[in-house]
Amino acid sequence: MNLLEIKNIIENNPVVLATVMEEGRPNAISVAGVKVVSDSEIVITDNYMNQTLKDILNNKNICLLVWDKDLKGCKMIGQAEYFTDGKWSDFVKNLPENKGFPAKGAILVKIEKIIPSV
Repeated sequence: MNLLEIKNIIENNPVVLATVMEEGRPNAISVAGVKVVSDSEIVITDNYMNQTLKDILNNKNICLLVWDKDLKGCKMIGQAEYFTDGKWSDFVKNLPENKGFPAKGAILVKIEKIIPSV
């Protein structure tokens, strides 16, 4: 399974982004503005992230969870990189759904493993 096969689920449902805080505790938030940009990469808009941004800058390991109303979905494990300018920052700033939002930055996630739901 690759991201392109589940693109519709990812882009049309809430996605949970889990990070690891500096003291090793988990942190999870719901994110929107999530776009599949290749068969192994996702871009997420940072509009209001605080703790999550600190976590990513300290530890690039993340986990994403997504599912639709029929409970079809998956868990994705990967590495995150944060951008405040350049290609990915411009990408999220130009998304129609980010109009009126700050779009402070972009998180590029390279997915290493996808675990389908049961």
